[in-house]
Amino acid sequence: MNKAPQDIIIKPVITEKSSFDTASGKYTFKVAKTATKTDIRKAVEQLFDVKVISVNTVNYDGKKKRQRYVEGVTPSFKKAVVTIDMEAKEVSYLGKGGKVAKSDKKFKTAIEEFGIGQ
Repeated sequence: MNKAPQDIIIKPVITEKSSFDTASGKYTFKVAKTATKTDIRKAVEQLFDVKVISVNTVNYDGKKKRQRYVEGVTPSFKKAVVTIDMEAKEVSYLGKGGKVAKSDKKFKTAIEEFGIGQ
């Protein structure tokens, strides 16, 4: 990851559909056009301290717009839908000597900074 996480995640996309998806752990962000899925995953994990399960991206082209005699194009952008882990249960694993060790997950199960109450 060459850029800082703040340069990769530009802003959250808050629409009616994205508000409903937050209940199932899916958060939508507008991201840098050059960002890869791996970059987006690392940036979200660093910024919001959550465990990312999957990242889906969509590239949008600009639309042709016209105001009177002047034609122009709206800017193109990239959108990412990030699915986070919502289950806050203990993880158990085998340690030294075959003993079962438990560890709590050290990440959050929601992004409160997103601006939508759950």
